[in-house]
Amino acid sequence: MRGLFRAFINSCRGFRAAARTEEAIRQELLVLAVALPAAFVLAQDAWKRLALVGVLLLLLVVELLNTAIEKLADRISPEDDLLIGRVKDMSSAAVGLAILLAAIIWIATFAEWLGVI
Repeated sequence: MRGLFRAFINSCRGFRAAARTEEAIRQELLVLAVALPAAFVLAQDAWKRLALVGVLLLLLVVELLNTAIEKLADRISPEDDLLIGRVKDMSSAAVGLAILLAAIIWIATFAEWLGVI
C-alpha cells in the first residue's frame, strides 16, 4: 500500500510540474474543463460521453509523454543533435495524431448532435 501511495504522490508531483511549466498542458486542461460539461450536452449515451472525455484524457497522456521526452532529451544534450531532434519530432507527431483523433471524435459527435449525420 505504501508503494501505491508513493506512486500516487510522484504522479501528482509530475503532473503539477508539467502544468506549471508547459503551456500546452495548461491549454489541454482548459479544453478538458470546457469539454467535460459539453460531453454531457452532446452525447446521451454513457459510452459516447466516455469516448469524448477519454480521447481528451488520451491527448493529455500523450502530451505528458511528449513533454517528458523533450525534457529528457534537452537534459542529455542541450546542443542540436540530429537524432535527438528526430526523437522530439516523433513525440510531437504522436501529439498531432492524438489531436487529430480527438478532433474527429468531437466533430462526428457534434455533427450527429446537429442531425447532420
